[in-house]
Amino acid sequence: MIVFKSVFWKNFLSTGSQGSKVNLNNHGTTLIVGKNGEGKSTILDALCFALFNKPFRNVNKNQLINSINGKQCEAEVEFSIGPNAYKVKRAIKPNTFEIYCNDELVNQDAALKDYQKVLEQQILKLNYKTFTQVVILGSASFVPFMQLPGGQRREVIEDILDIRVFSTMNTILKDKIIETKEELKDKEIKLNSIKAKATAQQRIIESLVNTKDQNVKSITEKIEANNNIIKQKSNHITELLSQITELKNSIKTKETIIKDIDSCKNNSSKLKQKNSTIDESINFFENNEVCPSCEQGIQHEHKDSIIEKLTINKQEYDIKLTMLDSALDKLTDQLQVMQDISNKITDMNIEVSTENTSVQILNKLNADMQNEIASLNSNQGNIEQEKSTLKSYASEALELNNDRMEIKKKRNLQDIASSLLRDTGIKTSIIKEYLPAMNKLINMYLSAMDFFVKFDLDENFNEVIKSRYRDEFTYASFSEGEKMRIDLAILFTWRQIAKMKNSVNTNLLLLDEIFDSSLDVAGTDYFLSVMDKLGENSNIFVISHKGDVLLDKFQNNIRFEKVNDFSRIVENS
Repeated sequence: MIVFKSVFWKNFLSTGSQGSKVNLNNHGTTLIVGKNGEGKSTILDALCFALFNKPFRNVNKNQLINSINGKQCEAEVEFSIGPNAYKVKRAIKPNTFEIYCNDELVNQDAALKDYQKVLEQQILKLNYKTFTQVVILGSASFVPFMQLPGGQRREVIEDILDIRVFSTMNTILKDKIIETKEELKDKEIKLNSIKAKATAQQRIIESLVNTKDQNVKSITEKIEANNNIIKQKSNHITELLSQITELKNSIKTKETIIKDIDSCKNNSSKLKQKNSTIDESINFFENNEVCPSCEQGIQHEHKDSIIEKLTINKQEYDIKLTMLDSALDKLTDQLQVMQDISNKITDMNIEVSTENTSVQILNKLNADMQNEIASLNSNQGNIEQEKSTLKSYASEALELNNDRMEIKKKRNLQDIASSLLRDTGIKTSIIKEYLPAMNKLINMYLSAMDFFVKFDLDENFNEVIKSRYRDEFTYASFSEGEKMRIDLAILFTWRQIAKMKNSVNTNLLLLDEIFDSSLDVAGTDYFLSVMDKLGENSNIFVISHKGDVLLDKFQNNIRFEKVNDFSRIVENS
């Protein structure tokens, strides 16, 4: 059983450096009162922060630091489990997290995250979700059991029934299964490798057993086939070279034609120049009456005679130009034909080069195969030695196969264990055993609070609710006051089951403003009567605004007030 003894905090939310401390196991029932914002609910945040590194209410962790002092925010919880006394200290600015067992610091070598796991899994044996379901019922960020998702409901029940060990075992088992798979895969890879080596060794032996002549014959046939290809390619090369020679002979006059074309172009250019000169002279005599040199008049008879001679010369030049253009066209056509032949010769030369390369490769292959024949003729190999190597492979393969079979047996056992440890296995069987007792307790507490419905949880923690004169309906169908009674009944049930199991059994119960919202006067009276029956080992703290109504119903009263902007306990009786 976890017995919470005290909680202390300073520079925490509205509390200053003077700090506040509340003894948690001095009185059976304690009423905490105070106005809004005076710090009465801070005890919830301090407890959750110290134990789980996050507040109970929806407050950013950095906002926990008192805004006035701005540093040395601390929370400390003392509790005992059996003969061991524990103290947990946690702080911000500077950050501190320490766990003491019997005044000795618990090893902090592990990372902070792992150190938290030590607290939750090895010491408290409950997490934040379970703590807030069994120890705290609040109106702030508390999520009632019936509003939790199915997976989180299961986590709470597993903690209460102390069967989370099966989940832990399942997690460990999953790691083991992965290791076994890797081990099996490694053995199979090695076995396949040995099999491949043995197959290759068998081929070596078969190759050695086969006659040398058969191997030589096979290689010789390949050489002969290559020689036939070489002969075909050589003949093709000879034929191509012959064709290339003929084509080259057919274009021997190519250079001459090129020169003739250049000559025609030059002569044509000269004739065109002469025609241009004649045109200028004719134009002069047709348009001028005076000689520009002697400045004397030109006679018409003389002018006409000169123009006639120039015109005859121009006609002769035009005839020659026409003849040159015709000759140039013929020469250009001949040159194009020869150019096409040159391109064909280039393509044939490329083909000859390709065929020569193929012949060289085939000759190299034939040389390699000749060397292989020589090697076969000179080396018979040691068949017995190769057989001995094959036997060693067989022995290794047999040993690996035996190992693999053992691993497969282990894997089969792990599969069986996995089926038992999963949610539908052992845990479900245990939960089924406890369900009747849970449902009986829930309905007993509901009756004690004068709420007569039949409320049952199934093995998936879904509710089945029946009421006289009403059809079946769900938790969501109830009013807020009725939901609060159900939440209280479930909370008391979990505490009772935990006490029976001695799993997350604890003395502490904190109820935050449950009387101030959904519970009516009758519901409050019924709850107080139930609270009185929770047992001597219970220390119940109720936070409420209704101090004037509830003050005389509790063994102890604590009042919070703000003094100079800091919250503190001003009355503790």
